[in-house]
Amino acid sequence: MTYYFSKTLPVSFDEAVRRITEALKKEGFGIIMEIDVKQTLKAKIGVDFRNYRILGACNPKLAYEALQLENKIGTMLPCNVVVQESGPSQTEIAAMILLHPCRQSITHGSCRRRSVFKCCCGRSSRHCKSAVR
Repeated sequence: MTYYFSKTLPVSFDEAVRRITEALKKEGFGIIMEIDVKQTLKAKIGVDFRNYRILGACNPKLAYEALQLENKIGTMLPCNVVVQESGPSQTEIAAMILLHPCRQSITHGSCRRRSVFKCCCGRSSRHCKSAVR
């Protein structure tokens, strides 16, 4: 089972970070934390690594709604979005696929039950994939 969806863009790493941050902002999400994995690995264990950043995106209204319905949902907050260099002027953006309570992937639209368990922008993954064009 695939646990994420991703899109590779023909842009620089910095441009991809800018685009996904802007797309998330348009959907009401702010970046509340940022982990520069390349810099952290170099500082902590002295290894070189490709450009790789984890963005913690949060929509306070959706987070509040989710926490009211499921008190353990905090284990999945904020919504992590990975931006990683995948080649010269090639950058991949990836986010986790979440499931409805009936265990149907929200990206396939199989389940019609209302749920707070939505992808990072609260819409279908088809929307998310197009948001980072």
